[in-house]
Amino acid sequence: MSQNTSSATQSAPSTPSSERLPWAGLLALAMTGFICILTETIPAGLLLQIGEGLGVSEALAGQLVTLYALGSLLAAIPLTTVTRGWRRRPLLLMCILGFLIFNTVTTFSSNYILTLTARFFAGVSAGVLWGMIAGYARRMVPESLKGRAMAVAMVGTPLALALGVPAGTLLGTLVGWRSIFGFMSLLALMLIAWVFWKLPDYPGEAPDKRLPLYKVFVIPGVRPVLFVVLVWVLAHNILYTYIAPYLTQAGLTQRVDLVLLVFGITALVGIWVIGIWIDRKLRPLVLISLAAFALSSIVLGISSSQPIVIYLVVGVWGLTFGGAATLLQTAVAETAGESADVAQSMLVTAWNLAIGGGGVIGGILIETLGVRSFPWVMFILLILALLVAWRAKDYGFPSRKR
Repeated sequence: MSQNTSSATQSAPSTPSSERLPWAGLLALAMTGFICILTETIPAGLLLQIGEGLGVSEALAGQLVTLYALGSLLAAIPLTTVTRGWRRRPLLLMCILGFLIFNTVTTFSSNYILTLTARFFAGVSAGVLWGMIAGYARRMVPESLKGRAMAVAMVGTPLALALGVPAGTLLGTLVGWRSIFGFMSLLALMLIAWVFWKLPDYPGEAPDKRLPLYKVFVIPGVRPVLFVVLVWVLAHNILYTYIAPYLTQAGLTQRVDLVLLVFGITALVGIWVIGIWIDRKLRPLVLISLAAFALSSIVLGISSSQPIVIYLVVGVWGLTFGGAATLLQTAVAETAGESADVAQSMLVTAWNLAIGGGGVIGGILIETLGVRSFPWVMFILLILALLVAWRAKDYGFPSRKR
């Protein structure tokens, strides 16, 4: 299979001109994201069963999540840079095949080290995938629909978090954790057929248009977007990672699943709203989302022991964060232009750093200041993000498309 951009047998499709979304292809990308997120997060709800199955402690079983995130973090930038000249569909299929192989290994492995290795390489596949999904979706539609296409392509993420993870955890408890990984392998196999059937192929980036990594990083507007990604996602993950201990102080220990369901449902609504307005109102949507999240943090800080307040704030949190990935990926793609895939890989790296940083900083806060400090730390971070987004009105988060 040739990866060369000058392949004579695989020419690029003509520029899209239809004003209708190619739903089948975009939903294939959404399913790819769904499998990515499900593969990443499902072990968190099944640590006890996984530990028993592999003969290790829950803490060691938790490293299945860590190794996946590490694989994504280490692979996103270098592998996206190396493969940016490859044709898009073969590269996408290779990554999905990675999920098929490594989830299958996890399904049958009884060796802890082998399972960790499989998780690491599943994360590598995810790192490459997240660097290309946004660009792929944008190439399938005309300029006027690019933001909406990304919203559809990204819908797999909140669906996985809102529905897939709770359902997978429940089924894993009933039928065994290995069955869930086997089911994800089956989904990957079905997705491969779907991609062959409905997803168009595109050439990679032409050699004369490949900017060096550092030149992509210094494109005006890229760094402000990356900063907002890092700080916004960091604020989110401080609370999301430690939502259970935070809810305990409000007497909601037995309602963690319900709170997360509220978050997931409102996140889906947020993606729907973003999908409608993103092609015309990118900058206002970013600023409103950050401002509403910051105000919600203040409300949490003042009334953190009131259950009804927490439910309402979690609803606003989900509404404002649900479309964050679409907003930020659109901003960095618009800013980076033809180097969008490399810029997306930087965004993936910043996002994963924020996930890890949320776990570390949240843990430190719990041990030193307690969970009641979360809202105020989040507020500071969100105000920083809001100020940077506000100032980046010429590049990064412009008032209108350039």
